[in-house]
Amino acid sequence: MDLSKHAFFEGKIVPLSEAKISIATHGFLYGTAVFGGLRGYWNEEMKRLFVFRPYDHFRRLLHSAKMMAMQTDYDEESLIELTLDLLRTDNWQQDIYLRPTFYKANLGIGVKLHGLKDEFCMFVMAYEPYVKNDANAHVTVSSWRRIDDNVIPARGKVAGAYVNSALIKTDAVRAGFDEAFVLDNNGHISEGSAMNIFMVRDGTLITPPVTDNILEGITRKSVIELARDELGLEVRERSIDRTEVFIAEELFLTGTAAQITAVTKVDHRPVGAGVMGPITARLRTMYEDILRGKNKKYEHWNVAV
Repeated sequence: MDLSKHAFFEGKIVPLSEAKISIATHGFLYGTAVFGGLRGYWNEEMKRLFVFRPYDHFRRLLHSAKMMAMQTDYDEESLIELTLDLLRTDNWQQDIYLRPTFYKANLGIGVKLHGLKDEFCMFVMAYEPYVKNDANAHVTVSSWRRIDDNVIPARGKVAGAYVNSALIKTDAVRAGFDEAFVLDNNGHISEGSAMNIFMVRDGTLITPPVTDNILEGITRKSVIELARDELGLEVRERSIDRTEVFIAEELFLTGTAAQITAVTKVDHRPVGAGVMGPITARLRTMYEDILRGKNKKYEHWNVAV
């Protein structure tokens, strides 16, 4: 794994080797941290690195921090500026992934959120494919349920909550699948282990609503806009029953790391014709061009380094 030489840590850019926390740190002991995941895409022709929708990502990160009773002087603009400074420091010229994190920094034992110091850090790494079989993924329906919003904020990226995702992903991969769909406590399909889900039925694009214990995904929001405005599709946000995915015409997963991952088989049942569908393929091509700054109409989604 190719990590950055530098990180932003507790107020300044330092060598990555110096960005360390104690084993007694509250965020480490109790998972009291929130994080984001941003991608940067290298355009070889332009010799430019483009960070995709950083304002939206940092807005969601700050919302997650608020849910965890965190206090910070940062706003979206200041987080974008320090991101650009960090990327310029190591002069990245390839696809990258950024991991910003707010965490409870006090040392010692005590289960609470209040009366603790909140700190921020961020590092960068070279991008590695999240789902290697992203054009032909075979998924299963997980035996694990998605965390409920009344248990841990599902719409926030809370570090401790991702034990749920880890259990889901490991069981699926060990069973020979690429990914898994997860049911909520009402038996509806919520999302993948760490990505949103879309289904095509009768030409309509369908995705679970934000009230079905899903992360309010940035890629999800982008795909909804592209499907409506560029492909002229009807997009409906509604609950999805488990057996609906067996009779869908197309299925795909979306996320910052996963991008647009085509699902062609669910529990050994082919999706549609058993290959990536035309709507998924068009969205993937369009999305890839936007990420690398090749579509002028959506250049406002990117921030160039």
